[in-house]
Amino acid sequence: MIEENVMTTELTGNWGAQFAACLRLMLVSAVILCVLYPLVILAVGRTFTPWTAAGSLLLNERGQVVGSAQIAQAFTRPEYFWPRPSVVDYAANATGGSNLSPAGDALRERALESLKSLEATPQRKVPADLVTASGSGMDPHITLKAAHWQAERVARARGLEPSDVVELADSLAETPGGVLNSAPLVNVLKLNMALDHLSGTIDAGSMSAPLEQGR
Repeated sequence: MIEENVMTTELTGNWGAQFAACLRLMLVSAVILCVLYPLVILAVGRTFTPWTAAGSLLLNERGQVVGSAQIAQAFTRPEYFWPRPSVVDYAANATGGSNLSPAGDALRERALESLKSLEATPQRKVPADLVTASGSGMDPHITLKAAHWQAERVARARGLEPSDVVELADSLAETPGGVLNSAPLVNVLKLNMALDHLSGTIDAGSMSAPLEQGR
């Protein structure tokens, strides 16, 4: 009986020590992972990539934020380049795709609606990214081919030469995919801001008018 009591006491003491050790480990891990690690990452980002760490914000000449270079916006007026379709209506707090089957009728119908809004014709094949949404619904880029496809409409709406609009798009082409994807892309918001500079229709890139939220 005495031996059993001693064993029970030892087990109880070991359990208490183990619990205390686990609690200390949890607290230390929480401090490291939830406090120190985020602060280190934030400091590194602020030091080496301050613009990206701050949200990649684009400012007009008045110093006003007009958007982020990493988030698409809903441009719908003919004098502006349009981004890829978005199934979340360009809501940054609700990113996501449609999860529709490529073989389903729903995706086909949505693509046909996009073709209709683009006023596509059999003679002019529309680039795929203008009728298909991305997985996030917030891609800020379109392909350079998609920009060229829209250049005629934009130039006509602004009274510009199509060649000037194409040249502007070419000057802003970039390859954010690097060696993994060398296809040239154009940031739609940057392109539209530069377009306002070119045409002079709005106060030097103020972008106060084109930020529509519906078509």
